Amino acid sequence: MAKVIIGTKENPVRFSYANVFEPKSINGSEPKYSVSIIIPKSNKQAIRDVEQAIEEAKKDGTAKFGSKFTSGNFKVPLRDGDIDRPDDEAYEDSYFINANGKARPGIVDRRLHPINDQTEFYSGCYGRASINIFPYSAAGNKGLAAGLNNIQKTEDGEALGGKARAEDDFEAIGGDEDDFLG
Repeated sequence: MAKVIIGTKENPVRFSYANVFEPKSINGSEPKYSVSIIIPKSNKQAIRDVEQAIEEAKKDGTAKFGSKFTSGNFKVPLRDGDIDRPDDEAYEDSYFINANGKARPGIVDRRLHPINDQTEFYSGCYGRASINIFPYSAAGNKGLAAGLNNIQKTEDGEALGGKARAEDDFEAIGGDEDDFLG
């Protein structure tokens, strides 16, 4: 298992499909916490860090499952958004990793204060992610997967998923009365 922290203050990653407060079941599977981590292709350091963790996890897998572990239909968690999500502009010119886990990830803000408000961390915000890349071999499938550890939100971003924030839909209404309902 290889731990990697993706994103920096200067080069954050973007989060999508964020199910980090409540676990979600996909196709009847065991519910898990998950997030898609979008890494711009221009973020060469993050890509190098992930590729290094992938190589380390491949070695772990070969030691655990044998010399043919990486042969055949071998899957890796780093995927190309231009190929795998061509119709989603959030993934354009980016790589992405889908990370998940049974345990709720720790989520903090820039100053390391815990985020528990679901409106504060959402699909579209930016930050850093701590993940583990680990080997698996089950039911004829083999490869590497990404386990979700922790998340740090560093900045807001345009919400993904088609829903606008209320603050963006309306302007403040001023007036002489503080409480118009009386």
